[in-house]
Amino acid sequence: MSITATYTRLRRSFGWVDILVFAATGALFYGLLSVAHEWRGELRPTVDIDLSPLSLPMYTFFSLVRGFAAYAVSLAFTLVYGYVAAYNKRAEKVMVPLLDILQSIPVLGFLPGLVLALVAIFPRSNVGLELAAVLMIFTGQVWNMTFSFYNSLRSIPNELREASLVYKLGWWRRFTRLELPYASMGLIWNSMMSMAGGWFFLTINEAFVLGDKDFRLPGIGSYMSVAISQGNVAAMVYAIVAMTTMIILVDQLFWRPIVAWAQKYKFEDTKTADVTGSFVLDLLRRSKVLEVLERRVTGPIGKAISSRLVKTGSPASTGDSPRRGGAGTFILLWALRLCAAGLVLAGAVKFLALLGSVDLNAWMRIFGELGLTFARVLAAVVLGTFLMIPLGVAIGMNPKLSRVLQPVVQVAASFPAPMLFPLVILVLSGAGVGIGFGAVVLMMLGTQWYILFNVVAGAMGIPNDLREAAEVSRLTRKERWRRLILPAILPSLVTGWVTATGGAWNASIVAEYVHFGSKVLIAPGLGSAITTATDRGDFPVLAASVTAMAGTVVLVNRIFWRRLYRTAEDKYSLNK
Repeated sequence: MSITATYTRLRRSFGWVDILVFAATGALFYGLLSVAHEWRGELRPTVDIDLSPLSLPMYTFFSLVRGFAAYAVSLAFTLVYGYVAAYNKRAEKVMVPLLDILQSIPVLGFLPGLVLALVAIFPRSNVGLELAAVLMIFTGQVWNMTFSFYNSLRSIPNELREASLVYKLGWWRRFTRLELPYASMGLIWNSMMSMAGGWFFLTINEAFVLGDKDFRLPGIGSYMSVAISQGNVAAMVYAIVAMTTMIILVDQLFWRPIVAWAQKYKFEDTKTADVTGSFVLDLLRRSKVLEVLERRVTGPIGKAISSRLVKTGSPASTGDSPRRGGAGTFILLWALRLCAAGLVLAGAVKFLALLGSVDLNAWMRIFGELGLTFARVLAAVVLGTFLMIPLGVAIGMNPKLSRVLQPVVQVAASFPAPMLFPLVILVLSGAGVGIGFGAVVLMMLGTQWYILFNVVAGAMGIPNDLREAAEVSRLTRKERWRRLILPAILPSLVTGWVTATGGAWNASIVAEYVHFGSKVLIAPGLGSAITTATDRGDFPVLAASVTAMAGTVVLVNRIFWRRLYRTAEDKYSLNK
């Protein structure tokens, strides 16, 4: 074959889309090398943050990498934890309450011990601080994803489960062909919300004070933290623009293609007339490079892994017994269990010792602050519900409107609300609203999105044939809401309420304690008490406050939310 013919063939095979793919891959590789260099860098007591706008692209990329690293950990945790909790009845009795406890612990409850431990493990490099930041972002992402996946698995229609038994699907094929596709829409929308939850505490995760120690990492969160502490309005505006740009790019390049791709997994009897599209997904489908890569590399590897997993035993949900190892495996498992139990017991003893050092007057003050924060959390969730349900239903049931509003909502939800707190406080102060009531508004900025995204997922899951039946029956607007929309979205809405409540409690630590320049606005409450205790390094009061918050959230979930979800699942699920 001549050189001209070879060139002509290559030109026909590869186009400008493939050039873009190569360029994007190269840029990503260079950025990851920069991140690796930062992780390997020597641990410094304090990092000087450059407030020049020229430094923002690299700071923004550093924060983005931390966010996606935390999301990868969150997704893995979600798939494993949610699957086991949904199908193992004995484990479910422990795992679901434990999930309630973990989501109720504020970021500052995890932060001190985790940071000190990781810095001690990696005393000469930034690895410890970077891992701590990633894990802190993880604690803001993972809980609503896990709740969504767990609830989706529990709500799979019985006829689909029976079909999987008829076709004798093993656990891997059932997971990839039924369970994961069925849960995909709710998981994707909650993943978007999870990224937003991770960004919410970005200014704390990347720049925080623990007693007399100042821990700081280069990133857009620490950039904004320094800008706020200096009262540098121009730098705050630069950070807002950079964060908004990043969120829009992530939405268009990552989330929108995934949402468009996941439309094929929507369970309904009739085809939807209009579906969500993505120009990025369309471009990627035209790429010859990705086609060859999928055919020659990822495809064969995926098939090999899948065939290997198909040969493994079936899960407990099918009634089959899993494969058992020999005596060595049995001994190893019990040794691991004993080690874990020993660590938990040692931690519990030290924790109880901290609680025992708190006197009665301090406990009475903590419970009083608990009541104030509880009232603000309730107000934030109620107001968020009335605002977000109509918007979520409109977005979820109208693909054309979704194409317009999804980027807007994604930007608004993903933007770290604490970055806007100083500006919101100025507006509220001008309107004569104090920090006590203003804290409710600040909580809503971070928690209403949990309700919105779950409502959107629930509305998008309404089968098209039921919508057509409502039109044929000529139901009035009120009847359509009462007979179709509200019952259909209620299971997802309850999930949104649970995660929004937990998010509101977490948001209280920044909503009740706001920095702006040299001013500190404090609203009496448990959130401000936790923040104050962290700043002072007062670990006994911090432990007592976190315990009071976690106990309250778990109690409310057990008494109210869990019962409401069972009612929604038994009476109003479309899959029963």
